[in-house]
Amino acid sequence: MKKTFFASDFHLGTDGATKSLDRERLIVKWLEESAPEMKALYLVGDIWDYWFEYGQVIPKGYSRLLGCLRKLRDADIPVYYFTGNHDMWMFRYLTDEFDIPIFREPVIHDIDGKKFYIGHGDGLGPGDHGYKFIKKVFAHPASRWLFSRIHPNTGLRIMKFWSGTSRQHTQGDELFLGPEKEWLIHHALDVLAHQDIDYFIFGHRHLPIDYNLGVKGARYINLGDWLIYNSYAVFDGDQLTLAYYKQV
Repeated sequence: MKKTFFASDFHLGTDGATKSLDRERLIVKWLEESAPEMKALYLVGDIWDYWFEYGQVIPKGYSRLLGCLRKLRDADIPVYYFTGNHDMWMFRYLTDEFDIPIFREPVIHDIDGKKFYIGHGDGLGPGDHGYKFIKKVFAHPASRWLFSRIHPNTGLRIMKFWSGTSRQHTQGDELFLGPEKEWLIHHALDVLAHQDIDYFIFGHRHLPIDYNLGVKGARYINLGDWLIYNSYAVFDGDQLTLAYYKQV
């Protein structure tokens, strides 16, 4: 049986443990190696560190990843894209050019008889009211329209600055805080109070987490990132595994 892959937080466009271009090459190598056994691919947000689509303009670069996604789609492998806090201004480019649906809120998908609750994770659960307000402002059509009036050379510089500021604000959060302080665990438990879910798949935390929620065997998986961990999840139809890609 072929497998379903989940990954998030590539943050292409900024350097981490490796340069952005080197990380892009590594990600493409992982995708190409995984493609023969890939049933579907879920990209769960913050694939780019900053992104804004003007009417006829997209951010420069990333041809290796975009070409790889084109090959996956040409091979009839479904790809699903979830926006995160760094790429919330992703509009229709991937849908129009690659036939990749874009999701802005968590969704529930049935995969091989299991229920998956999938979303980037930003703004979910209690707390973080400042970010939740800013997210609503940025998501408003008027904000998008006003920003699109800025020349791309200036607009993308502004986005790069905002993205760097966001990372500085969250730096140091890459530790498991315990179930009482992990907002995504709170959110998952709230969802479980109303419906049965087998697996919760989130990104955003930049920390690989596999946590048993203690309710009907449900698990919370945080996908980690590719800035440090090169981590992802894979479901073979029976078992969901949090894995790490190491280049041979």
